[in-house]
Amino acid sequence: MGPLSGIKVVELAGLGPCPMCAMLLAELGATVIRIDRKEPVELGIKRPLRYDLLRRSRKAIALDLKKPDAVEVVLRLVESADALIEGFRPGVLERLGLGPETCWSRNPRLVYGRVTGWGQSGPLRDAAGHDLNYIAVTGVLNAIGRRGQPPSLPLNLIGDFGGGALYLALGVLAGILEARQSGKGQTVDAAMVDGAASLATMFFGLNAAGLLNAGRGSNAIDSGAHFCNVYQCADHLWVAVSPTEGRFHAELLRRLEIDPAAVGDQMDCGNWDRAYAVLAEKFKTRTRDEWCSLLEGTDACFAPVLSWSEAPRHHHLRARETFVEVDGVTQPAPAPRFSRTRLEPPTPPQEINRENTDAALAQWLDHAEIAALREAGTIS
Repeated sequence: MGPLSGIKVVELAGLGPCPMCAMLLAELGATVIRIDRKEPVELGIKRPLRYDLLRRSRKAIALDLKKPDAVEVVLRLVESADALIEGFRPGVLERLGLGPETCWSRNPRLVYGRVTGWGQSGPLRDAAGHDLNYIAVTGVLNAIGRRGQPPSLPLNLIGDFGGGALYLALGVLAGILEARQSGKGQTVDAAMVDGAASLATMFFGLNAAGLLNAGRGSNAIDSGAHFCNVYQCADHLWVAVSPTEGRFHAELLRRLEIDPAAVGDQMDCGNWDRAYAVLAEKFKTRTRDEWCSLLEGTDACFAPVLSWSEAPRHHHLRARETFVEVDGVTQPAPAPRFSRTRLEPPTPPQEINRENTDAALAQWLDHAEIAALREAGTIS
C-alpha cells in the first residue's frame, strides 16, 4: 500500500531527522528496515517504546556495527536497497566500513542519504550541535519572537524536522528517480543549515527588497501587526487571527463589532500597536469557546490556540481523521493523502526480539541466511 510500495530503504538508527524521514518513507509505502544498536544506548528523551513515535511503522533489528560480521549484514541489505539513510557525523560510517564507496561496490544504484546539522563539508562539519544552533546561524531564530524579547525557540520543528527530515526525504526520492534513469547512485547531503535557510527563502527576498523592518515583532506576520497575532480571552485561553487580506480584515472587524476607524489603515504599521490594543480589549470580553462559536468557519481567518491534548478533539481534525489512536496512544496520522494509493494506519514501535527480527529480515534475506546469522550470534 502507498505510492512508495516496492521501494526499499535501510535506516541506520539515529536521532530526530533520520528516524522522522524513515517514518515518512515507511508510511508512504516503502519497506524500511531500521538498524539499531545491539547494546541499548539512550538516544534522546527517555520514554517507554510505545511513546517513541518516530520509530513507528517499520521493522527493526539490532547489530553491533563495530563488528565485521554485522557490517556485512548491512552490506547484504544494501545490495537490494534503493536507499540508505543515516545521521552520523561525517566520516563515522567510512571508519566502520559502510561509507558510500563501499556500499556502491555492492549496489551502484544506491542513493546514500546523509542528514547532519552542518553538512558534509565546511569548517563546522565536525562540530557538535543541535537544531537550535543550526537555525541560529541561518537568520531564522533571530526573526522569531516578539518585539523587545529574546528570540523564541520554535521547538525543533525548523532545523531537525523541516530543514532536516523533509529535505532528506525529498532528496532521497529525487535521487531514486534519477538513479532509475542513470543506473547510478549518489549521496544526498541534507544539511539542516541548508534546509532551514531554504525554508526562509521568501524572507530573504523580502529583506533584500527592503520590505522587512529591523528587529523581531515589527513586521506583518511576525507578531508586529494586529491582524496576524494571538489574543487572550476572558478564560485566559488564547485565539489566533490572521486576516492579512483586506476583505478578511474587514470581515473580522465587522464580526467583532469594531469600527474600522478605531484601528486605522490596516497596512500602516504606525497603527498596529493601537489596533492590537483595541482587539486585545475586545477578545477579553468573551471566552475562547464563545469566540469559536462566533468566528470559527468564517472568513475572519480565526482559530483557537489548542494544546497537544485538545488538538485531536477539534471537530475539523476529527472529521479529517488527522489523528489516530495506535496501541492506546493518540498521534498524528500519516500524511499527505493520496486519491488512489491509500496509506495504511501506522503500526506501533516494535520491540527487537527474535520473532520481530526474523520478520524484518525475511523481507530482505532468505531463511538460510537468517538462520546462519543467528547461529553465528550476529543477531540475537
